[in-house]
Amino acid sequence: MDTAAIFAALDLSPALLSGGPLAVRSPIDGAAIAQVSITEATEMPQVIARAQAAFRVWRQVPAPRRGELVRLLGEELRAAKAALGALVTLEVGKITSEGLGEVQEMIDICDFAVGLSRQLYGLTIASERPGHRMMETWHPMGPCAVITAFNFPVAVWSWNAALALVCGDPVIWKPSEKTPLTALATMNIFARALARFGDAPEGLAQLVVGGPEIGAALVASPGVPIVSATGSTRMGRVVGPRVAERFGRSILELGGNNAMIVAPSADLDMAVRAIVFSAVGTAGQRCTSLRRLIAHNAIRADLVARLGKAYASLPVGDPRAATTLVGPLIDHAARDQMLAALEQARAEGGTVHGGRTVTQGVPQGGAYVEPAVVEMPAQSAIVREETFAPILYVMGYETLDEAIALQNDVPQGLSSCIFTLNLREAETFLSAAGSDCGIANVNIGPSGAEIGGAFGGEKETGGGRESGSDAWKAYMRRATNTVNYSAALPLAQGVRFDI
Repeated sequence: MDTAAIFAALDLSPALLSGGPLAVRSPIDGAAIAQVSITEATEMPQVIARAQAAFRVWRQVPAPRRGELVRLLGEELRAAKAALGALVTLEVGKITSEGLGEVQEMIDICDFAVGLSRQLYGLTIASERPGHRMMETWHPMGPCAVITAFNFPVAVWSWNAALALVCGDPVIWKPSEKTPLTALATMNIFARALARFGDAPEGLAQLVVGGPEIGAALVASPGVPIVSATGSTRMGRVVGPRVAERFGRSILELGGNNAMIVAPSADLDMAVRAIVFSAVGTAGQRCTSLRRLIAHNAIRADLVARLGKAYASLPVGDPRAATTLVGPLIDHAARDQMLAALEQARAEGGTVHGGRTVTQGVPQGGAYVEPAVVEMPAQSAIVREETFAPILYVMGYETLDEAIALQNDVPQGLSSCIFTLNLREAETFLSAAGSDCGIANVNIGPSGAEIGGAFGGEKETGGGRESGSDAWKAYMRRATNTVNYSAALPLAQGVRFDI
């Protein structure tokens, strides 16, 4: 689809895409594709008030009925998948299959949330007092702010919005300033679902576009009890304390510095395929991208040689081309950060393979680079940092304990994996003495999580969980209830208080 056809299919009118102060540039060639309006900071009290008014209505709608709205959203996303996926490619630079895959993730989480709308279960608890029953109930909590990053411009919103909506919470979305078009398009798709649903309150899902002051208003407002923020650890250090200061709830999805351990027994053909996708998919701009490869010294040289051959065959170029596997970085600043990290790695004793700027056979104006493999003598300072680019640091190990210690010895704790055919090694890696990450895999890379599992990590990754499993509990408040159906009033713990 050409740009005009994408915009038309997603109801992105010329009036919506012009006249505003925010320039939107495609990373494919750096060209401006829109000038969109922004939300003024003075508008935020009204935005939050609308969400609060919507909450008072939406919380009383039965959860299965709330699920019907999300079901309709899933249907509309299916109809718009090709166009929205193409817009993700245009605005973010993802290859076509990854753009479409991101929309499929939105569809999948809608399906999950529809089923969840009939499974917001609480426990029944045995009471120590005769004639009493204890139970827990779960209730909507209030407006949820969703602050998203450029690399997954629509999927992360859907992880939060689909669950928040069935849980009874309105949503206020602040997308990255680099990717407002996919957000505008998603809101248009949501509007189609709302029209079919029929009786949803105004302000149930709102979009605010702008800079840090917009996010700061959401973070600071007591009228927004839940703030889900995806981005850098630096951002999380600001958001987390400010939300906590007002006793709000934050769901933080921050940095990742993910590792793979490759044991001597590993299937190296499978490991190489997993390494290449995990390290260079989305041009290394996933929070779950593979950044550290910890290979046993007995197979390290062979593995690096295999990776060299695989990397040499990777087509770098226009992400819309069917043969391209590595598209551009989001902008030239990201390229400069990658090049600076490689220079630091050299200074710390690393041997760099690849990592050069690509200017031939690619659209001019984009930030295209060769993915880099860097052999490191140790886990140095630059290795312990997350550079959002296709850099893979390779280190060796002798014992599994040493490998696990290397993996865990970074500030981040998002995703991890081991390739081994040894059952003891696999189970040790998954045990309490193994990976300290929120995601730990065996014989599969760290990237490309499914929506059925809770997504998130530990340490400087923030500790939040989104998407599947019981992540829905972050969007609700729990009440413990005791019902006395007897004719007496016994006190707990045998306390006597006779009057």
